Amino acid sequence: MRHPKTTGEHIVALYGHIKGLKVDINNIKINDLRHIHRDISGLHAKSDRIIFYIIGGLASTVGIILGALFKLL
Repeated sequence: MRHPKTTGEHIVALYGHIKGLKVDINNIKINDLRHIHRDISGLHAKSDRIIFYIIGGLASTVGIILGALFKLL
């Protein structure tokens, strides 16, 4: 890589670095945040499913216990 020698070349090099940073930030905003949002939505759906399984298991266990108790009476 060439090193800038004059003030004008330094300024042009700085503008190039700033433009590169803007492109990188824009890529992070567009690509990475979209993937993160999709992954979080997937985790939310999985956690909801697990909670419904737990509630269903508890409800069926309570139903079985109550059924056994009523049978004994």
